[in-house]
Amino acid sequence: MLFGMHAEKLCAQQQAPLDSIELGLVTCSPHEEIYSLYGHTAIRYHELSTGRDLVFNYGVFNFNAPHFIARFVLGKTDYELGVCSTDDFCNYYKRWGSMVSEQVLNLTADEKAMLINALANNFKIENRTYRYNFFYDNCSTRPRDIIEHNIAGRVIYEERPDFGPSFREMIHDMNSHHPWARMGNDLLLGVKADQKTNRKEQEFLPCNLQYDFDHAQIYANGQYRPLVKERHVLVDAGVQMIEKEFPLSPNECAVLLLLIFVGILLIEWKRKQCLVWFDAITMLLTGFAGCIVAVMFFSEHPTTSTNLQVLLLNPIHLFFIPSLLRHRTTSYWHLQLVLVGLFLLGGIWQDYADGMEILALCLLTRILSHKKNDK
Repeated sequence: MLFGMHAEKLCAQQQAPLDSIELGLVTCSPHEEIYSLYGHTAIRYHELSTGRDLVFNYGVFNFNAPHFIARFVLGKTDYELGVCSTDDFCNYYKRWGSMVSEQVLNLTADEKAMLINALANNFKIENRTYRYNFFYDNCSTRPRDIIEHNIAGRVIYEERPDFGPSFREMIHDMNSHHPWARMGNDLLLGVKADQKTNRKEQEFLPCNLQYDFDHAQIYANGQYRPLVKERHVLVDAGVQMIEKEFPLSPNECAVLLLLIFVGILLIEWKRKQCLVWFDAITMLLTGFAGCIVAVMFFSEHPTTSTNLQVLLLNPIHLFFIPSLLRHRTTSYWHLQLVLVGLFLLGGIWQDYADGMEILALCLLTRILSHKKNDK
């Protein structure tokens, strides 16, 4: 979202005495827009004496920027730090029915001064833009890091097992009501997204960071104090309108596709002839989808490499289409059998997107058809 044309003017105003300033971590619950299914985090700057009230938001992006989606997929998206009034920030989330809550930080005057100076430095034109990464450097981890780095001591978090849920499991919890968004995410994520995470990695989700701040202590000068002084709600949860999606889930669509493939197989067995045009369409679609999956191996997102779904969806299909249409003998079907077998075996290590195993069965029917009719 794009905030405020007057941010620089707001930031440039003279600050109030530090004892009248509160700094807090702001957490927004998810709403139904695809970019907000995982919630949001920001930092609030509130002068109690003057009423000046700002939100520092590391989630500013321009969705209309050229090639935004392609750059996002390839991990080349730049986000920036923006500043707006707290009222404007809260009103935006109120319209979507999201709850907005604040954890007021328990900081000394020196720590407040350090954090304010760090935020001001981050907001300079030459510093405000950063290379966004969904799991490792996002609008939740940035506020955490700048707060941690400006505390005169260290933050002690509640101990948690180092082998917690995987990245994939956590995003499944957040997008469970959006099966096609979940399928799209899973199609692009590879084996690394199924590795277990530690506490710090889990804080890419705002709700996890909020929980950890609630249970954290600051250790400085031999003493402990709570990281959060108090917590209050800025916007009550409202009614969220859930937009209707495609009526069938990815798995249901995959089952229908399997029925079509089985039907084509029975027709071919009856005619004792393979339908080359059907194979060409199948190879064209899986080949183009494979180009997208293959490109993700070169993405800057570390969790998209080593995606075993490339065994099923890969550009190799495209190279064999000319030979297929000319009825030339090729090794394609033997290669396809090996790739499908490796794909099914890879399910031990990677959680595939919904419908992918069923798609593998669809491709097996094509192999079976050619083996039967080649005899």
